Amino acid sequence: MTILDELRWRGLLADCTDLDALTKRLSEGPITLYAGFDPTADSLHVGNLVPLFALRRFQLHGHHPIALAGGSTGMIGDPSGKPDERNLLTPDQLSRNLDGIRPQLAKFLDFEVRSNPARLVNNYDWTAPVGVLEFLRDVGKHVSVNAMVAKDSVRSRMETRDAGISYAEFSYMLLQGFDFYHLRKTYGCELQVGATDQWGNITVGTELTRRKLGATVWGLVFPLLTKADGAKYGKTADGAVWLDPKRTSPYRFYQFFVNADDADAGTLLRTLTFLEREEIQDLEGALQTDPGARAAQKALARELTRLVHGEDALAAAVRASEILFGGSLEGVSEEVFGDVVGEVPTTEFEKTKLASPGVALPEVLVHVGLCSSRGQARKDIEGGGIYLNNERLADAVRRITSNDLLFGKYVLLRKGKRTYAMLSVR
Repeated sequence: MTILDELRWRGLLADCTDLDALTKRLSEGPITLYAGFDPTADSLHVGNLVPLFALRRFQLHGHHPIALAGGSTGMIGDPSGKPDERNLLTPDQLSRNLDGIRPQLAKFLDFEVRSNPARLVNNYDWTAPVGVLEFLRDVGKHVSVNAMVAKDSVRSRMETRDAGISYAEFSYMLLQGFDFYHLRKTYGCELQVGATDQWGNITVGTELTRRKLGATVWGLVFPLLTKADGAKYGKTADGAVWLDPKRTSPYRFYQFFVNADDADAGTLLRTLTFLEREEIQDLEGALQTDPGARAAQKALARELTRLVHGEDALAAAVRASEILFGGSLEGVSEEVFGDVVGEVPTTEFEKTKLASPGVALPEVLVHVGLCSSRGQARKDIEGGGIYLNNERLADAVRRITSNDLLFGKYVLLRKGKRTYAMLSVR
């Protein structure tokens, strides 16, 4: 299977500037390609995973990937798909952001393999020394304003915003086109990959390179990562799902993919894992026959969490997930349990009230909102539907004391299979 064959069956080949010519070129030997990542934050997010996986897939097929960190383009901001202009970042902010994403890129790309090591470059290195007059003469002269205005990324902004689009963002595609030209001239790069919203920027680069170097280069784009309902994937009510564990904990990262909709699971397995076709098809079959087991989503979450956060973080995330499914708390670390705390409705409680003889369990159940009254709480306890630290209780006169505290500050309560509440003492 060629790299293009793989992209097709994974649903990642949306368009190409000249697919027949690129197919022929790839049949002749390895190619150098690149994808860009603007450091608009100090971490990459789930939306950046598709181009990262694409670069790695090409590398596994023997090609030479370049990851471009946008030190200069990040100062302007790509207007593609954005209804509003980005806030401009200072050089210090961009430097900090670049420091954050470099190690994340290294988790996907192999920079050490001898045959075709990946390369990391920063477009600030070749853009900063170029003066504005030189740039307008050597780059701007070769790009038609008519063609730029026709690009979706520009036209949509001009049509939907009263303020239109600033000259800075309008010029973004010139900077990206300059990148492709520079990489072709310096490293022999012949292919740029990105999502469909990058099509306009990419084609500026292919045309600029043809005009200035007389060289043929290609652009290949894959679909934007979206949910079955068309919404952009990788967003939650709290914002983006980040690769940095300080921004999105490994547990929440794992849970995000475990909770993926059945309609999205197959697409995500093809797009965001290196699993082979047969294994993905088996998981899709299991999803049809037993959707409640969520085998596809769990496989997806395992593969991604292992790749992004490592084996130990995956094990901790799985353990934390098991706790919320009634798993034993024996031997669980405070760090792992801390991930659970953030997922459960938590009520503060005065620690002094837990001094002997403690507080009646029915009173606590009402206090945290698991039961509507003490009478109902007693019925639920006697019916076997109440759990304290994931152990079933049947004694309605049971009292909670400081001996029940986990790590000296928590009590985990559950009603039925999945209704949890946390008591946090202070």
